[in-house]
Amino acid sequence: MGKNLTQQARGKGGPRYTAPSFRYLGEARLKHGVTSATITDIVKSQGNSAPLLEVEYNDKTKGLLIAPEGVQVGQTLLVGEQAKPAIGNSLCLKDLSEGTLIFNIEGVPGDGGKFCRTTGSFAKIFSKSDKEIAVLLPSKKLKEFHPNCRATVGIVAGAGRKEKPFLKAGTMHYYMKARNKKYPIMSGSAQNAVDHPFGNKRSSRKSKARPAPKNAPPGRNVGYIRPRKTGQSKTRTKVVQ
Repeated sequence: MGKNLTQQARGKGGPRYTAPSFRYLGEARLKHGVTSATITDIVKSQGNSAPLLEVEYNDKTKGLLIAPEGVQVGQTLLVGEQAKPAIGNSLCLKDLSEGTLIFNIEGVPGDGGKFCRTTGSFAKIFSKSDKEIAVLLPSKKLKEFHPNCRATVGIVAGAGRKEKPFLKAGTMHYYMKARNKKYPIMSGSAQNAVDHPFGNKRSSRKSKARPAPKNAPPGRNVGYIRPRKTGQSKTRTKVVQ
């Protein structure tokens, strides 16, 4: 008998596929109802690629924020309508001018930030209107946000992380293990028949080509695609003399 594929086993709650969130420092979200935050420390969390800021808000509560480039311990960051568009301050999109570089953008007002949170990423305010703010994301896609969505001014710290080569398979192994990502990813044709429907015998040529059905739905129309037609084409080209 066979067994479930890796794609079928993921998400079932087993420890092999669950991220070690108990080792994360916490969620780095924008907090509403405060006016300022003082940076007490700059830390590294296993669950975030970017450095995090440990801050103390003006209401004496503590929290975490995504660290922008150019901030330091002891600096005070402003939040809300009274804040100026300086690096590290968090404002509503309607209060920022066109061309401002921002990150950690809220998808819905009050969610704490969903977009542009990875190292070195930033977005740019493209255009403004009374009902929506168009933002140019790092993917070069324009996305419209509510004017009351907040964002942080600046660029996420840690730029250049992807430019450093891994060099060794062991380095990549521990990098993927940090958040329990599946590594290495083995193709179905390289596996045994007991492990995958595409797997075959123990030889150098393992793949077992099975064309997808003619009327297969989009989710199954993958792999070896059946040709639309076979045989020699009967169409003839008319020669104009």
